[in-house]
Parts: sequence; structure tokens; C-alpha cells
Amino acid sequence: MGSSQSREDELSDSESEATPARSEVESEDYQDANGQGSAERTPKTPSSVDEVEAKLRALKLKYPTPQTQNPHVKNPVKLYLHIGGHTPKAKWVISEKLTSYDFVKSCRIDGGENESDEDEEENAGEAWWVLKVGSKVRVRVGAEMQLKYIGEQSRVDFVAQGVWALKFFSNEDYRTFVQSFQDCLFENTHGYEATEENRVKVYGKDFVGWANPQAADDSMWEDAEDAFLKSPGSATPIRPSQDLREEFEEAANGGIQSLALGALDNSFLVSDSGIQVVKNFSHGIHGKGVFVNFDSSRNRGSSSVYTTPKKALLMRAETNMLLMSPADEGKLHSRGLHQLDIETGKIVSEWKFEKDGVDVTMRDITNDSKGAQMDPTGSTFLGLDDNRLCRWDMRDRKGLVQNLADSSTPVLNWTQGHQFSRGTNFQCFATTGDGSIVVGSLDGKIRLYSINSMRQAKTAFPGLGSPITHVDVTFDGKWILGTTDTYLILICTVFTDKDGKTKTGFNGRMGNRIAAPRLLKLTPLDSHLAGDNNTFRGGQFSWVTENGKQERHLVATVGKFSVIWNFQQVKNGSHECYRHQEGLKSCYCYKIVPKDESIVDSRFMHDKYAVTDSPEAPLVIATPLKVSSFSISSRR
Repeated sequence: MGSSQSREDELSDSESEATPARSEVESEDYQDANGQGSAERTPKTPSSVDEVEAKLRALKLKYPTPQTQNPHVKNPVKLYLHIGGHTPKAKWVISEKLTSYDFVKSCRIDGGENESDEDEEENAGEAWWVLKVGSKVRVRVGAEMQLKYIGEQSRVDFVAQGVWALKFFSNEDYRTFVQSFQDCLFENTHGYEATEENRVKVYGKDFVGWANPQAADDSMWEDAEDAFLKSPGSATPIRPSQDLREEFEEAANGGIQSLALGALDNSFLVSDSGIQVVKNFSHGIHGKGVFVNFDSSRNRGSSSVYTTPKKALLMRAETNMLLMSPADEGKLHSRGLHQLDIETGKIVSEWKFEKDGVDVTMRDITNDSKGAQMDPTGSTFLGLDDNRLCRWDMRDRKGLVQNLADSSTPVLNWTQGHQFSRGTNFQCFATTGDGSIVVGSLDGKIRLYSINSMRQAKTAFPGLGSPITHVDVTFDGKWILGTTDTYLILICTVFTDKDGKTKTGFNGRMGNRIAAPRLLKLTPLDSHLAGDNNTFRGGQFSWVTENGKQERHLVATVGKFSVIWNFQQVKNGSHECYRHQEGLKSCYCYKIVPKDESIVDSRFMHDKYAVTDSPEAPLVIATPLKVSSFSISSRR
């Protein structure tokens, strides 16, 4: 298992011994076995100029720094490159002892040596900001750089066809770079110059924490953390040292596309050709030998396009499953779904999405609430399309929609607000324990809808510029986890109204007492090592369905990595990850479970499967060919 550390690899002035690889690299204050700082270690090459330089520095002789050697260099910086990945030979090497950086407007990323700044300025009207470091680095400023601030070392790390570090010669130089980078990032992301007025325009006056985290009210995080510690479900302490122990792994029937975990007896692996039924245990899941084949199970001669389902939803005490396949290859939208009776292994119904006699599509479906799949009488579920949010009722053969606002009206009139104006660009959604709804959008916005109305969001959190591809919410509705390609965003929905009552953003307007969100990221090195498919997918909380219980972990998939964060640690404002940070607080303390192939899904089982010596139910990781189960246990 990989485990991210809070310390960073030092950047030595001499190209000294390699540091053993970690998910993160060690701190500049790290001391070797002899108690010496790394700058005083003996290089591997005894005759190197760097060794002589280091010895002269140790003698404290008057010795010019690179800056004083060439005081005319604009934006001077030392450039390092990380080599060796996670191998024992991994280390930082000096790429340029003295070079310079600059932010330029450009329409090109791979600029040639003859390209001048004047050429770039000519195209500035339709260009974006690019970071240039000497002749070796040229990268568009964006979240994809995974830039990490390490203030105590006056240093930043980032990804640009490799893992690089910039070491600044003074804290003032470092802070100048940070401010310039953040301004360029804002402009590249939102299309506006980074002024105070434009920040308010983008984020809104109530969301000062998004624009200026240092000025935000973080008390809500502290209040929510106190509530977590007092929660009846927190009787098992969070152990400071926890390991993931693999309990079980077996080959699947091949081509796994999705994972449908059950809270009762069984879970299900949806593959290219059918559904494999597996048994739930306290140590994970493994097969029962039952396989439902799609072709043999269809007994109605359906004429609709039926490809491998991209969404599987359990219902009716997990005896039925709704399977939604894309209407066209390569697209997510579907015109209908199939209802599978798990007990007989047959498709019993085919449903069309229809409104006023006209076919409509759905992008996603989900249960009415967190625990609704365990309800034996459940017959409704939620549907989401780019500009639609509705509830479908299977008790009517035409799939009519139930009106939540007026229970006396059996059919929803779509003109009353559930069909939104074009431009909402809904992407994903999830429900709380009481049925409140959170929706993520292409523009990064996250909207909260109460259980009583889907017409108007009670709260709409602004985006940071990246599309929300997946969203989850805790059972109590106090925390939201949004997934983007390059980070997870954790939002606290708790606020105090004018009467002093504590509420969530699902049932009241939050006003301006909104805490700044926190980001969960990979270190630049881990992001680079995750491979070409290094985008976050499916970030979600561990699974509870009872009031008074609190989720304990967060998990997401990045390429061949399953990444796990400790929920309490992320919420702790004094956590060491947050020291000396710039902008929104970002947590880099996580555990990694690497696999040999890209991971399809990573999810925690229902908390009923947590055992007494573990604070968490098993984690299930599915790849196209295998499914593995892991338990969190204390180190022995």
C-alpha cells in the first residue's frame, strides 16, 4: 500500500544521495542518520564541484550565491527534476542551478526557441497564460499542473511532462510567484482578469471563502468537527496508525463495467455480458457462482438499443435492479431502462422516459434517499438530464413523474420549473438520508434542493472552474464531496440562521456565513505516476444509513490508484497539511492502493459490515478482471 506523507523531499544544493521514494517526498528539515542536514551530506561523486561548494559553505566562508553571481537575472529560480518514480533510486536532481521563470500570454504550449515574447503578445487577445521556466518548462497555467505550495521551503512542485520543483532564493520571491500564479490561474479558468470585482462577479458576494480563503469563516468546520466527535457512531476511535489489509481477491467473469454494492446479503458486478452475484461478508465480497446473462434473460423481444449498462441501481430491498444503457454508443444519455428481477434472473420490464407523449433522455438515475434501496415497497427513483431533475414512478406503465410539491396532483407539469432553462448543464447527483438532493454541473456549480421542491435550489455553491463529474453527500446532509478531473472538493453545508438555529444549505439560505471549501489532491509525483488516465473519478464517502452515525473515510479512483482519505483528518483545521498553504486548504495525506490495471470503481461496503477491531467496513476495488476487498486495521 502506498501512503502519502506530510513531509517533502528536501531540495539539496548538492546533487547528493537519492532519497527512497514515497507518495510524497521528505522535508527540508529532515536529518540523516548522522544528524547532519542534507546540504552537508557527501555526494556520491567525490570529485564533484558540488562537494567542494558544500564544504566551502560549511566553513561559512564569504561565498557568492547564484543570485549575487548574476544579479541581473529576472525572476531567478533554481529548477529541479524528479527522476526514478517510486523506485529505490528515486531522487531530485538539479536541472538548472540558476534560471528564470516568466508568465506569458500565448496561443501555443510547445513554443520553439525562436518564438519571442512579442509574438506571443500579438496573440494575447485570444491566448492564455503560460508558465515558462528557462528553456525546459513551458506549460499552460491550470489545475492540471497539480501545483503544490511548500511555503516553509520557499518552493513549489508541479507536473509538466514530468515532476518539477522551483526553489526560490527568498520568501519574497516565492510570494511574488504565488500571487502571479494564482492571478494567471483565475484568468485562465474564468476568462476574467484577476481583480477583486471580478472575483465577486465569479463567486458571488456570499462566497468570500472561494475568492479569499484567509478571510472566510472556518468556525462551521470546527462546529461540525465537534459534532462528529460527539456522535454516537464515533464510539470506535480513529486510530492514528491504520493499515489497509487485503482480505480477498478473485477473478471476475470479465469486462466489469460497474459495481452495485448491496447493504443486505449480496452485491453485484455488472460486466459486458451479464451480472455476477457476489456474497457480502465482514471481510469483503466474493462470488456465489451465480451469473445472469443479459442475452438469455431478455424474454420480451425488446426493440430498443441495449448495450452494456453504464448505471445499475438496486431497488425493492435489493431484489430488483434498474439497468440504464446509453441510447447511442459513446454518449451517456439514455431513453429508457430495463428492470431486472434478481431472484428470477430475468428482465421483467422495459421502461421509456417519456413526457407529454414525447421521448426524453436521462443522463443519470439514483435512489430517492441514501437507504431507499433497502425499502421493499419502493417504486420511485430520481432522474437527471442536462436540464431536467425529476422523480419517476414505476407504478405507472408510462413512467409518469410524481409531483413533490403538490401530492394531490399525480402528474408533474414540466412547465412549472422542473425542466430548467438551457444552460444548467447538470452532470451528476446524489441524495441524503432524508431525500434532499445535491446536483453537480458542468460549470462546477453544486446546487442543493430540499425534499419539498426541485424547482429552485436552496443553495448554489459556485464552481472553481472545473466540471463536477461525480457528487456525493453524507447521510445527514452536512458534507458534500464533488469530484473533478484534478481534485476533490469538500464543502460544509452547515450554517447558523438569524435565529441562532443550526441548519444545512438544503433547508435554508446560507447567507454569507459560508465556510471555505477544502480540496483533496494528489501530490504532483503521485499524479504523474498514476499514468495517462490520471483523472479523479467517483469520489464518495463511506456508507452509513442511520441517523447519528458519521462517515469515516473518503475514497476516489485515479487511474490505477484507489485513494483513501481519513474524513476527520481532512476536517481538522490544525492538520499539518494545512500549514503554510496558499489559497484554499488542500489535503495531501492519503493512502494509495495500487492495482495492475485501471480501476473501475472503489467503494466502501455498508457500515453494518464493519467488525469490532476495525473502524470501517471493507473497501471493495473492482478492475475489469478482478475484484478485491480490503479491511482497515490497526498496525501491530
